Amino acid sequence: MSRWKPDARGRLEKAALELYNHQGFDATTVAEIATRAGVTERTFYRHFADKREVLFPADNPIADVLADASAAAPVPLPPLEVITHALTEAAPVFEERGDLARQRQAVIAANPELQERELAKLAAFTSTLAHVLRERGLETTTAALAAEIGIAAFKVAYERWVNDADRHSLAQHIRETLDTARHLIAPAEPATGDMSFTGQEGAA
Repeated sequence: MSRWKPDARGRLEKAALELYNHQGFDATTVAEIATRAGVTERTFYRHFADKREVLFPADNPIADVLADASAAAPVPLPPLEVITHALTEAAPVFEERGDLARQRQAVIAANPELQERELAKLAAFTSTLAHVLRERGLETTTAALAAEIGIAAFKVAYERWVNDADRHSLAQHIRETLDTARHLIAPAEPATGDMSFTGQEGAA
């Protein structure tokens, strides 16, 4: 009798991502995933509703981490600082699964339908952040805009992280990307030597 192998869910996820990247998401069957993981199809369905749920698990903890971290941020922090704090608190959840996260991103990048699902997931994160910002007293439109900027910056940071050959931390990429966003929306300083004309520049 073969020795029982622990962590069936983890082996299923690993097997699925390997197959998705090797032969494509659409071409991979649940039966193939189960066989590669050394379990039955019944075991697969005990952990995942379908093969998409391997990529988008129903029990994803990120929304709760973002909500809790945003709510716990010091009150004086401006909105984008609250979001930076929340996203960097969530970063370890991604980093502890670094190799799987990179494989997952490659699968999504190759499949337009999965890209739409990923955007829907990011939209849910945006709603979570906007809700917490409103609870912190921010006006509705401002809260929504801050959350949109934050998640857009996170999307860029995440893509930089999974493609970073130097393996800098996701938290570092998040901070750098949000710093760039802050500079983009900061008021421009007048150029040195700029002159204001009143219409009387020709007067004696």
